[in-house]
Amino acid sequence: MRRLALPLVAFAALIVVVMVFPAFVSDFRAQQFAYVAIYLVALIGLNVLTGYTGQISLGHGAFMAIGGYTTAILMADHGVKDIWTIPLAALVTGAAGFLFGIPALRLSGLYLALATFAIAVAMPAVLKRFEGFTGGGSGINLFGTPELTASLTPQSVLGFELSFNNWLYYLCWTVALVSYVAAWLLLRGRTGRALRAVRDSETAAQSSGVSLARYKTLAFAVSAAYAGVAGSLFAIATTFVNPDTFPIALSITLLVGVVVAGLGSLVGLIAGAVFVQFLPLWAQEISRSPGAPAVVYGVILILTMFVLPMGAAGLVGRMLAKLRR
Repeated sequence: MRRLALPLVAFAALIVVVMVFPAFVSDFRAQQFAYVAIYLVALIGLNVLTGYTGQISLGHGAFMAIGGYTTAILMADHGVKDIWTIPLAALVTGAAGFLFGIPALRLSGLYLALATFAIAVAMPAVLKRFEGFTGGGSGINLFGTPELTASLTPQSVLGFELSFNNWLYYLCWTVALVSYVAAWLLLRGRTGRALRAVRDSETAAQSSGVSLARYKTLAFAVSAAYAGVAGSLFAIATTFVNPDTFPIALSITLLVGVVVAGLGSLVGLIAGAVFVQFLPLWAQEISRSPGAPAVVYGVILILTMFVLPMGAAGLVGRMLAKLRR
């Protein structure tokens, strides 16, 4: 129980900070931090697959696209309220991840990475191909629809009137914190130990009675479901989806965020989400010359890996070790 005291206190403090944060920032800044929560959900799922199970994925942007389009189609064509599309997006993408995980059992390492990257590459073309269903290159517009909460009039919650940006902030962070707790509960038990065993040595895990097929496909399904939730929230936040909303680079960006956060740990994922959201903006502010922001982005990323080779989670671990000593 003593080992859980510090994490519980830290999580309670995080909840308090999340609740009061919009009172001290503008609506625009609240919207930016809503995207941090969205990336946090996606990074949690990717870390389950890559950090805990050892399966490299470069296709999670495609799973986010599936979740985003599920939400957009349900809202625009079927009149489903935005909140209720989130669990449906999780179910659809979780099923897609499970189906992809079955043939992926034969792949590992770079071969698996290339297979998942192929999904990210093919997804924009697939979305454009089925124009009657996805809107093609024009996409689906959600702004101003009654299914989009607080888009037309402020939303009343517990007696408080919330604008769209503030409503979006609280929605995204509520989903992110619930997703974080769900992942923590999943990974601290028998399932988490089995996933880590698969990551460390498939031969040893199989000899210990761990079913590689079961836990690999489970990891893909859970990870894709998280990406679908993130894609659903992304569609609600942008109020618009088209093939360019989920570009190929998004999958690589998510993998960068997981590495910066620290593979195989949930501790540093918020730092990874902040890195993914704000580093491109900071790079543009530092240098506005054509092509220079990309150079700045790369340099900062390299320096971050030199300073924090184990990611933000490694830094937190070293700090806690010093406090204990």
